[in-house]
Amino acid sequence: MADKIEVGVIGLGKFGLELARNLRELGHGVTGVDSSQERVKTAKPYLTQVFEADGTDQQTLEQLSFQDFNYVVVSTGDSMEASILVVLNLQEIGVKKIWVKAMSAAHKKVLSKLGVDFVVFPEHFAAKQLAYKLATPGMLDYLSMGQDVLIKEKEVGEWKGKTLKDLNLTNNFQVQVIAIRKNGATELNFVPKANDPLQEHDILVLIGAHENLLKIS
Repeated sequence: MADKIEVGVIGLGKFGLELARNLRELGHGVTGVDSSQERVKTAKPYLTQVFEADGTDQQTLEQLSFQDFNYVVVSTGDSMEASILVVLNLQEIGVKKIWVKAMSAAHKKVLSKLGVDFVVFPEHFAAKQLAYKLATPGMLDYLSMGQDVLIKEKEVGEWKGKTLKDLNLTNNFQVQVIAIRKNGATELNFVPKANDPLQEHDILVLIGAHENLLKIS
């Protein structure tokens, strides 16, 4: 496992709590803050520490040592103003890495201008991912990396007997094979060898820009 990190989460709604739970399952420390007594009660079994407190109050954040965490995630529900205030307060007390859940494109733009390290827009990302999944048969995942990058499966089919070196997909299509599921196997073979002949029903796992993947669909 990677080195253990300590993360503060401000706002324990659906997104904040789910993130915190997943971090704990990965073995990291999570301290949560929410003004709702009910949310704090729900979160207690899962987090390292949980406090019922006002996350927009700078003194409270400082007293809870949020400035000492490796990361602080801000997920304050429906209030863009509260989210921005929390960010400003965290910057004031010297938090090193601030990640924020945005509620709109305008909110994301403001956060970027404030110098926030990472902004996530879950609804936008999920909608775009679903659109690509519906429109791109065999797609496994959508990655937001400055362009529309997908991970997609393709059966070898007409490439039977060829090797990855023969196909030269990187140079010909700007697409990379990151794994192969051999004929009938359940496990993926990651970083496959370039000189092994492919079988007709092998499944290639490809990563690349959407437009490039379409060329070899």
